[in-house]
Amino acid sequence: MNTIEHRIQGIPCLIEVTLCHVVEPQGRNADSDWDCYGYSEIEYNVLDRRGRIAPWIERKMTDSDKELVEEKILNNRNDNH
Repeated sequence: MNTIEHRIQGIPCLIEVTLCHVVEPQGRNADSDWDCYGYSEIEYNVLDRRGRIAPWIERKMTDSDKELVEEKILNNRNDNH
């Protein structure tokens, strides 16, 4: 698993990536509309700086925070390939 340093509402934390599955767009020859446009499945845990699961930090996440985390996970995936 991959762990990324991050801040949620100014609180330093870690994001532990448990799943990052990306299907690239396949165009007109795709078997389904999902495959045609592509999609990603992302799962993660929010941890405190000591690496413990931190539901109190996760509860502070806004939709914008969630988008930033997912974007950071996808960018980190691209940097590692």
